[in-house]
Amino acid sequence: MLLKLLSVSKRGIFNKINNVKYLSYTQGQYIDKKTREYFYYIDHQGMLFLDDARMKNFTSCFKDKKFLAFFFKRLRENKTGRYEEEFPFISPCGREINFIKCDDRPVVFTHLTEKDGNPIFCYGHVNELFVPFQPDFVYMEPANGRVYHPAPPASGHVGLVCSKLAIEFSKDFEFTAGQDSPPTHFTFRGKKYQLDQEWLENTKVGQRSTSES
Repeated sequence: MLLKLLSVSKRGIFNKINNVKYLSYTQGQYIDKKTREYFYYIDHQGMLFLDDARMKNFTSCFKDKKFLAFFFKRLRENKTGRYEEEFPFISPCGREINFIKCDDRPVVFTHLTEKDGNPIFCYGHVNELFVPFQPDFVYMEPANGRVYHPAPPASGHVGLVCSKLAIEFSKDFEFTAGQDSPPTHFTFRGKKYQLDQEWLENTKVGQRSTSES
């Protein structure tokens, strides 16, 4: 299973950007006298970049924690009527609209920690951004080896687990239905959980992915 996770495809099951024609834009462009537009990209490790950055690595990603918290707290689906297919999410900021596209999902869970004795799943590389960790709702997609977990509704209800954590989780997966099917059980802190196989399919994102496959 470890080798399978290391050799996953570069694109997630929800990414359709490859099917979108080339788009021309200018960072900071005005659509009227008041509103400016910026364009961002989130990779599969949850790092945030300007979409047109030539090099996308740790050196060029945004690292300021306050900015990241501000940016991700305002994350929502793009229903502006502009770039909705190319940039399916936005993060409005006053008179600015930040359009977002991603390698897979806009929320990427980057570390697992605790609050008040309960496990929480943090995302966006910021401790203050988190959801309760639900061990029985961890889902691994057999088609690409990527691992998903419920995320805030504004992000489409589904978040990607970063590669490092996905590999750690894989050691505790159980595949009673076979290696070509999603894992059926997950052991977390010594307790075995039966995994819910339907939560992702019941989300808007999961339904769209199924209809487009």
